[in-house]
Amino acid sequence: MGGAVSAGEDNDELIDNLKEAQYIRTELVEQAFRAIDRADYYLEEFKDNAYKDLAWKHGNIHLSAPCIYSEVMEALDLQPGLSFLNLGSGTGYLSSMVGLILGPFGVNHGVELHSDVIEYAKQKLDFFIKTSDSFDKFEFCEPSFVTGNCLEISPDCTQYDRVYCGAGVQKEHEDYMKNLLKVGGILVMPLEEKLTKITRTGPSAWETKKILAVSFAPLIQPNHADSGKSRLVHLPPVAVRSLQDLARIAIRGTIKKIIHQETMSKNGNGLKNPPRFKRRRVRRRRMETIVFLDKEVFASRISNPSDDNNNCEEFEDERREEEETKPPELKPDPPVNFLREKVLSLPLPDPLKYYLLYYREK
Repeated sequence: MGGAVSAGEDNDELIDNLKEAQYIRTELVEQAFRAIDRADYYLEEFKDNAYKDLAWKHGNIHLSAPCIYSEVMEALDLQPGLSFLNLGSGTGYLSSMVGLILGPFGVNHGVELHSDVIEYAKQKLDFFIKTSDSFDKFEFCEPSFVTGNCLEISPDCTQYDRVYCGAGVQKEHEDYMKNLLKVGGILVMPLEEKLTKITRTGPSAWETKKILAVSFAPLIQPNHADSGKSRLVHLPPVAVRSLQDLARIAIRGTIKKIIHQETMSKNGNGLKNPPRFKRRRVRRRRMETIVFLDKEVFASRISNPSDDNNNCEEFEDERREEEETKPPELKPDPPVNFLREKVLSLPLPDPLKYYLLYYREK
């Protein structure tokens, strides 16, 4: 599934293509996609395919196509502080992007059938938190993952503001999925081969919108052959932030405001993303000649017998001439982690500085 946009050379170019094709339409979704490099969720030997608009599967590990994830993110209408449940959370790529928008006071839970995929997701989450400069640009709602079949969630679980299911839902399970939602909540799932958005407008009132045609593997039905009993999935508790954690969030937020104010006083505007430079793509078309004979008009390519033989040589000459005359490509300076620099400059004990930076490696 996928292939709706052309491949990018890096994560930013992939996002540029998704924006141009109107799959990404809002600034919050764009920021989340740019903050997490899709290639980081691939196994090393498959990273060459990371920026193609295609799904990827290796064993139990699976990523949907970028155009699908962007439609899902847009349909969920995410806002800070909401609760989110990801059914079939997989690598955690989508859950991590959602966490960037939910912020520190949101809830971010995932249910995944395969325990090996849960371990893979935790490794990728840890890598993002410890190494990505994007982490310090947001206050992150860290995902929590549990192993189990998402069709066996305990009936006493809390309801969520936003729910996404990453596998095909049979019609008989539609009501089960709806009941996971709070009133006012949004559910996005593949239903009858259509990516479907369902909004709960009242205790028993719903609005349904079909977004686009999709092809997902169906949900795996629970197997009770061994014990004959259901294995209920208990979702993580909604934990209250500790006072220490709240203090860290408040201090980081204050430092970010100071950085923003300092930047505005220097150049009169806020922080901007560094410019991205896309490689110029040149398309060559075969020139045709218009010939007028009396009152008749003929369009044809006039050539001599040596044209075809010289065509490749002429093309190479043109290419070399263009490379010699065009100015060298400008590359943006590497982004500066202003928050990290500011924290490290504070007159504080090192352990407190490292706590404010989440003990990150960078």
